[in-house]
Amino acid sequence: MSESQARRGLALVVTAAVLFGVNAGVTRIPIEAGLPVPTYTTTRVTFAFLVFFLIAVAFDRTALRMPRGRDLLLVLALGVAGVAFLQWTYNLAIMRLPIGIALLLEFLAPVLVVLWVRFVRREPVHPRVWPAIALALLGLALVGQVWNGLTLDGLGVVVALAAAFCFAAYFLIGESLTASPVEPLTALRTVVWSFGVGAITMNLLGGWDDFSALGTSASMLGRLDHLTIPAWLAMCSVVVFGTVTPFFLYLASMRYLSSSKASVTAMLEPVVAVIVGWVWFSEALTAVQTLGVMAVLAGIVLAQTARHVPADELPPPV
Repeated sequence: MSESQARRGLALVVTAAVLFGVNAGVTRIPIEAGLPVPTYTTTRVTFAFLVFFLIAVAFDRTALRMPRGRDLLLVLALGVAGVAFLQWTYNLAIMRLPIGIALLLEFLAPVLVVLWVRFVRREPVHPRVWPAIALALLGLALVGQVWNGLTLDGLGVVVALAAAFCFAAYFLIGESLTASPVEPLTALRTVVWSFGVGAITMNLLGGWDDFSALGTSASMLGRLDHLTIPAWLAMCSVVVFGTVTPFFLYLASMRYLSSSKASVTAMLEPVVAVIVGWVWFSEALTAVQTLGVMAVLAGIVLAQTARHVPADELPPPV
């Protein structure tokens, strides 16, 4: 893989992480306006699928062809675990745990990805990835100030760890589908079918409770609380810029980056969310949190320096 392709993959992941981080702020608008969280989640996944479907109809109808065999099984797993259950477990975790601890537990996903690649796939992993993950996790702990919430809800911890497994599954299954050396699926075909499965799953789980809040005017909150917008417009932003675009970019990056490096880079997401909280919602960003931001960024840079290394520097396959 060329250096330009690696940079392209990194740019895709960073853009996706930034969009997800900003979406953490936008999400508050329809929910604070009164939209129930289950309805929010089901709406987000269902309408994201509809957008992907319309894009496929307009630009690439081959993406509507149903995957077959192994690819179909992987798409089903991606839709259930990497789309539907990831949304469901994450939202339940942040309702039962302090947000910093929930994010820290969810972002154990890169550790799970590297462990899977090393010990299940039996592929070599550059030793530099391990301190990169440790540094990024330390940074997340500082950003989330996890010592402020050590009385933890047991169910909250379980579902946050489940979110980590689902997030890891998104990267690993997505890589298997879009970066297969045999017959890779396009990123668009992968998201169309996986979000279709995710939308069906979320609708079966329920969530169409009360849409009335989407018809109201919603405050933009924080420093922008003097402004109002239709709640449905904020929900549209969540679907297009907080779901469709970043999920597609993550999968597209798998053609250029390994799942282990992409998942470590995705740790930028909670850092962006904290910065959004500081800029938009006037949330205090302490010196310790600033140090944590720098640690996460350092961990990401360290992981990316392991992209191109001589074969003799890698450990042997397991």
